[in-house]
Amino acid sequence: MARHLVCLTYDFDAVSVNNGQATTSLAPGLASWSSYYGLDRILSMLDRERVRGTFFAAGPILSQHADTARALVGDGHEIGHHGWDHRRPNNTDRRAEEEDLLRGMEVIDTLTGRRPSGYRSPSWGHSPHTVDLLLANGFVYDSSLMGHDHRPYRARVSGGNPSMTTDVYGAPTDLIEMPVNWSIDDYTRNEWAALPGGLATLGFKISRDLLRGWQEDYETMADSEQWGVVVYTFHPFVSGQGKRMLAMERLIRYLRDNGADFVTMSEAAREAGAHIDPIC
Repeated sequence: MARHLVCLTYDFDAVSVNNGQATTSLAPGLASWSSYYGLDRILSMLDRERVRGTFFAAGPILSQHADTARALVGDGHEIGHHGWDHRRPNNTDRRAEEEDLLRGMEVIDTLTGRRPSGYRSPSWGHSPHTVDLLLANGFVYDSSLMGHDHRPYRARVSGGNPSMTTDVYGAPTDLIEMPVNWSIDDYTRNEWAALPGGLATLGFKISRDLLRGWQEDYETMADSEQWGVVVYTFHPFVSGQGKRMLAMERLIRYLRDNGADFVTMSEAAREAGAHIDPIC
């Protein structure tokens, strides 16, 4: 029997997004706005629709919004690790990366009584050490890479090929990768940003076109997979605004009407173990 999963994930960055070393359309006032109105709107909508999501947040943001973090868990949502200060791990050394990982884990454990089972790298970047560190600290899944669109897979240790001139892969691990994609991330489609190296996102798409694109990702998975997962990525300071809230709400209703099963990321990762190759 076909089973098509959807994970609604939310990167609760707030002001930490300004540490991403990019010039963006997000003034500090708009970023902090997400800590209040945007998140409140999303949580109210998820409650109305009876859908649980997965929220990734940096340590200081969770500490600042401790009551919100506890309420999220109380309502059945999952909280995942999103770094310490929203800086990419591939821009630091192993010791600093591990320290940030441990600090964030401690905050989540203290606030919720649960160690996080999932990690999402800020700006979706790994260092050569990230997979090893996640495994050493008991993480079940990562959600930072784009090796597939609809099927989780086993994350691999660094293949030792930083130039990316050839396909060199490391050994597969027990860490389950829950793949993401820029095409179903609300930030890249809605906001303007100029990134180091000349990359840019132009954003400001028409909500109708945005919604149709999100729907088509699910349709492709449902048409091609007996079992699969679509991981949507939202940000409260992006999708918590006006017409974008309507697009997200309409997406949820469309997905439900078309057979989607909404699960948290940890639930999907546990289920994925039966559908991907075991470690021999």
